[in-house]
Amino acid sequence: MTVTVDQEKVLRTYAEAARTAHDALTALDQLSGDGDFGDNLREGLDGVEAGLDARPGEAPFAVAAGVFLDEVGGTSGPLIGLLFQEVGRALAAHGDGREGWAAGVREGLAAIQRVGEAEPGDRTMVDALAPARDALDGGAGFADAARAALAGARATADIRARRGRASYVGERALGAPDPGATGVALLFWSLARVAEPDADLGSVADAVGWPAAS
Repeated sequence: MTVTVDQEKVLRTYAEAARTAHDALTALDQLSGDGDFGDNLREGLDGVEAGLDARPGEAPFAVAAGVFLDEVGGTSGPLIGLLFQEVGRALAAHGDGREGWAAGVREGLAAIQRVGEAEPGDRTMVDALAPARDALDGGAGFADAARAALAGARATADIRARRGRASYVGERALGAPDPGATGVALLFWSLARVAEPDADLGSVADAVGWPAAS
């Protein structure tokens, strides 16, 4: 049976998760960056929800891409906007099922890597995206893709950053996961919560895996 996914519900679930995880994401980013990632993700997704309310006939991920590309600051905002843009294009071309999401994640990761030049192991959002892409390309369902993304994000706790602002702080951030990877992993957690609501994925705090989320 083909599972189709409500795009708008995914984005609204993601927005709620970002609000819940805000303090944890902020604490993580204070270790490795400006400390603004939690604010940027939460406020960006609040803007997405406002856009969805104002433009109910527009493709949800096109709305999300516009907000993050045009309005969200920081290093990660435009990169997440690129991901949303490619996901939206793929869903329009291939439908709302697993094939469309797999294509969107694949193309979104490629776009982010073209711009940011990060590779897996650099302690960036790529460390969450690449495992999710591999899972979906390998035929996994949404819950397994979410687990792969979350595991990839958690693994960044043991990586010294080679890209982005975190690369300037040396070993200070070791032991804590990368906020960008964690924030992107929450997108896959949200996707799986909508697509496979009976899957055992735990709470947002479980997904973030950092004390400040509790």
